[in-house]
Amino acid sequence: MDEKLQQIDRFVFDKMKQSHLPGLSLAIIQGDDVIHARGFGQRDLQKGLPATAKTLYGIGSITKSFTCLSVMQLQMEGHLNVDDPVGKYLKFDVQPYGEPVTIRHLMTHSSGIPALAYAEAVIRKGAGDGGQGVPIGDVQDMITFMSDCDEWVHAPPGERWFYLNEGYVLLGGIIESVSGLSYDEYVTQHILKPLGMGRTYFHKDDVESDPHAAQPYVVDRDGNRHPENYLYGSITSDGGIISNVRDMVRYIRMYLNKGRIDDRQIIDEDSADEMMKPRIDTPSTHLYSRGAEQDELVVDFDLQVAPRKYGYGLGINPDFFGRRMVGHGGSVLISTGQMAFMPDEGWGVMLLANGSGYSLSNLAQYALAVLMGEDPDELAFRRSEVLLKEFEGIYEAYQGNYRGKLRRLGDLLQFETSSRFFSQKVPLIPQRISPGGTSEFFTIRGGQRLPVHLHKREDGAHELIFERYKMKKTSQLGT
Repeated sequence: MDEKLQQIDRFVFDKMKQSHLPGLSLAIIQGDDVIHARGFGQRDLQKGLPATAKTLYGIGSITKSFTCLSVMQLQMEGHLNVDDPVGKYLKFDVQPYGEPVTIRHLMTHSSGIPALAYAEAVIRKGAGDGGQGVPIGDVQDMITFMSDCDEWVHAPPGERWFYLNEGYVLLGGIIESVSGLSYDEYVTQHILKPLGMGRTYFHKDDVESDPHAAQPYVVDRDGNRHPENYLYGSITSDGGIISNVRDMVRYIRMYLNKGRIDDRQIIDEDSADEMMKPRIDTPSTHLYSRGAEQDELVVDFDLQVAPRKYGYGLGINPDFFGRRMVGHGGSVLISTGQMAFMPDEGWGVMLLANGSGYSLSNLAQYALAVLMGEDPDELAFRRSEVLLKEFEGIYEAYQGNYRGKLRRLGDLLQFETSSRFFSQKVPLIPQRISPGGTSEFFTIRGGQRLPVHLHKREDGAHELIFERYKMKKTSQLGT
């Protein structure tokens, strides 16, 4: 096990270095036992304070699972039903295609209302990244903000998944209406305290009085880290909780034990199962399939297998190496998080960071693959980034008369050329990636499809066939 944990630590460390994340905390549980918990980097760059397993960070949209857990508790006690219309509890009368939006629709992001981007506007404004912001102070403000969105609806309720932060603010209002408590009071009394999550907060005073609070940062495109502040009160039941990995693994334990932790039953087993049940497909589908060669990947744009589904405030991957993986990510730009666990195997991973950088979802998947004895390089994101990374470099045509850079841009390659008077950036879309032979890409020019080939010769050299040119890789990027 020590070797597996070291492998995970090295991967986390390398990806933090590449993406300039200031600090990160990681905790891993197996059943009821925390088998690994540590920090990486710094929680405060100005003060030189290290990140630890105690460090506090904003968990962002992982908060949504707490909101749904609260709803399930209230349903269990007979105070509401997830099939009740939202209008029964709030003065909300938006009816997509004439049909009422129910609590269940909000929990599953299936109201038919596309994202209205209030959170994006608030976060950008708060980070000084432009925009006008949205003056949201409570659920009544949100209802006012959404009052003219009837013409913005796209589908009948229950038909299509649209991630809707605004809907979770409405859920917070329903919890307040039914319980008679503020959202933060309800969650604190009915979830945090029973779970023993004594260092999980909503308010500025609580966070700033905690000696282990991280300084959140905006990491810009050049890797510079700019200290910023949390948006207390502007983002609430959709993403306002601030916690630490040790508290959060107690929260994961509750799901692994079907609603129970130690001698406390937070929700009954049926309700816990209901939260983790797939309710609706997300729009993403598989992209890669295996080619004829062992390491070859074929990009199939017609694959219709949906790898991700959504339950109640939880995402579900039903085929993670043939097993079910449950969890949720979160980001408020200046902090990020990922919760992931395997309900049937008893593994759980929690990651929190004080900035945005390398995907914490990818880190969690990598960790779970290693822990379960699977090859993490078989993960789709790893196959893509490893194979595409090999092609990066400086490419030159005959006698160096023309040159350009090839770099990985997410799941694409980008060919870049520049001079005093001219520059271009051309995305190359993969079709077939063959590390030992010829890889096929394409770009689009003038409404036409232009093929691009990358070939690895027997001597290990890479050649690029692009437009009229044959170019050879002469050096790595940055050399």
